[in-house]
Amino acid sequence: MGLNSFVKFFTPKDRVFYSIFEEVADNLSDMSRVFREAIHQEDDKVRDKMLSTLEDFEHKNDDATHRLFIELGQNFITPFDREDIHYLATSLDDVADYIWASAKSIVNYDINEANDTMRSFAVVIDNSVQALRVALKGLRNMKDLKSITDACVKVNSFENEADDILDEALKQLFLLETNAIELIKRKELYQDMEIVTDKCEDAANVIESIIIKYS
Repeated sequence: MGLNSFVKFFTPKDRVFYSIFEEVADNLSDMSRVFREAIHQEDDKVRDKMLSTLEDFEHKNDDATHRLFIELGQNFITPFDREDIHYLATSLDDVADYIWASAKSIVNYDINEANDTMRSFAVVIDNSVQALRVALKGLRNMKDLKSITDACVKVNSFENEADDILDEALKQLFLLETNAIELIKRKELYQDMEIVTDKCEDAANVIESIIIKYS
């Protein structure tokens, strides 16, 4: 093996990992925006059709996560800790999974009326994902650490907001809902929507750990 080939073999494929993470960031951004727009759609048939399209986004995220894991298995040198890459990829995949789970619950449980709680969750989910996208995009060069840190702080703040929404929603649900089946459906939906922000926070925490180690 020549010297150039040897060096090339052991050069970290930074661009591969960063490109895939950026692809995931864009996919999640599109996914959360569609979810938000669907929840605010008054026509329930149009809404359900929009929500059904989220399955494609979830599959795209699965494919990207799979490619990340393949790259991890094939490369000796990575742009940052292998554990961080794995945890970040898993957290981002969970974000997509729980957005899709929420969408499926609405369609499968025939939840025809989108209430204020659902709309509030949809907004905070989208805000959280958009902030996470900013943080992910900043990883490639790490030139603007303040922008990355500020974005991660926003994600944490949105997770706290989602906690408050869930607490109030469950309080009102158990206080006012007399239909046990409807109560169970709504409770599961609200909890899945809140988990989306938990997973965003998990990803943001990994990003903060990365910039502390490598900045």
